[in-house]
Amino acid sequence: MSVEPQPREAITDQEHLNVLGYEDSFNRSMSLWANFALGFTYLSPLVGVYSLFALALSVGGPPSIWWIIIVGTGQLLVSLVFGEVVSQYPIHGGIYPWTRRLWGRRYAWMAAWVYIWAMIVTITAVAEFGSGFAASLFGIESNPTSTLLITLAFLIVALAINFTGTKSLARVARIGLAAELIGVIGVGLYLLIFQRHQDFGVFFDTMGVEGDGSYGAAFLGAALAGLFLFYGFEACGDVAEEVENPAKRIPVAMIMTILVGGVSALFAFGGYVLAAPDLASIVSGEDADPIPGILEASLGVVGAKIFLVIAITAFLSCVLSLQAAASRLLFSFARDGMIPGHAWLSKVSAGAKVPTNALIVACTIPALIAVLVWINADLLVPVTSFAVLGIYVAFQMVVLAALRQRFKGWRPAGPFSLGGFGFVVNIVALAYGIFAMVLLAIPGTSGDFFTDYVVLIGLGVVLITGLLYLFIARPDRKSTAPAGDAIVVAEKLRAHGTAVR
Repeated sequence: MSVEPQPREAITDQEHLNVLGYEDSFNRSMSLWANFALGFTYLSPLVGVYSLFALALSVGGPPSIWWIIIVGTGQLLVSLVFGEVVSQYPIHGGIYPWTRRLWGRRYAWMAAWVYIWAMIVTITAVAEFGSGFAASLFGIESNPTSTLLITLAFLIVALAINFTGTKSLARVARIGLAAELIGVIGVGLYLLIFQRHQDFGVFFDTMGVEGDGSYGAAFLGAALAGLFLFYGFEACGDVAEEVENPAKRIPVAMIMTILVGGVSALFAFGGYVLAAPDLASIVSGEDADPIPGILEASLGVVGAKIFLVIAITAFLSCVLSLQAAASRLLFSFARDGMIPGHAWLSKVSAGAKVPTNALIVACTIPALIAVLVWINADLLVPVTSFAVLGIYVAFQMVVLAALRQRFKGWRPAGPFSLGGFGFVVNIVALAYGIFAMVLLAIPGTSGDFFTDYVVLIGLGVVLITGLLYLFIARPDRKSTAPAGDAIVVAEKLRAHGTAVR
């Protein structure tokens, strides 16, 4: 008499974490929507489109909008690779633990070193850009000192909210999500439907930006319109131990962040182009900050003020999400003993269950960088450019490590799996990432060496200092946490049941 095999019960989040060698230290109070909101407000299409709109149009003309689709598609492939990795390794810190478990300690140390500096600089840049909105709303004269004070206010308010715990973070992230959707999709649709001054054919009109040369070069130069937009989805994985059922939910949240973020950016960018009363002046570079004028002409003075409130909410939420993600990476780094001051940085508050000391660092260093920008305002653009290249480098270190494991026989064992398509997606994602990094690293053509090569110089400084510390202090020898165990862990998870409840 045959007996039907009983289905294996899915392992719990705690059991999954135990297999990975850790204990639960956080409150799992973050839902799928809150996790998506965290990633979306970090990606922040409102911030990205506002910051790059004039630059993209002056370099590549209206067709630069197509970079949103090109880069969005490439980053979607990267998010699918990340989804398989986080589904097997739903651990705090994202890129650091993923590269550690996929490759090894030294490789992970370098990936995290580059990524944490890129994130910290990004926190500064977002707070700096947001200060302009706050100054406009309250009628404050925009100058270096007012910009510094408002930037510090953004950082301190975000820190205070982060101190109160995961529920507050999730609540503000959801508010930020609503503000982003109103600010980009709502306003974008309104501009498209009621305030259109241009024909849709303008998105195929270069408007002479190529001059006497080839438009191909101009179009490649406008790639920043997309490349500056599509990162932040990885933050969904940075807080994995505060998400219920993270192995299933985080991959979905990452994909949603890319898709909704891409659609939002298209509506916003397209709406501003079509509603511009004098598009030629923007393309020629005469109007370097056109969006306030477009909004005031389309929405009126009161409508423009309401938009500023929405924008400030989005910027604050973005800073909040960035601080949270950076602090979890620092905590994960410290928990494994891989960073100076690890005992202090790895402490979690008893009440709110957040890494308070890591949060303090994620606020203090951006504040110090803001002071440097106050001293020399020309530093803002190069530090922002370094941040984007650094993040793409860290991303591709994950993609490369995952591909290496696949060649060694790894089959991801989390409940989110691409199956037979995983290999192909991984290869194409790596090819896209290399293409993106080349675009970001192309030197400028101003003729000034420092200005033209500042992004590569910044990356070089971070890489060299990281390598020196790695081989002098040998932090990789101070940790006994697991590393390079992707195949072994996959087998253990399959022994327990690949679905996680």
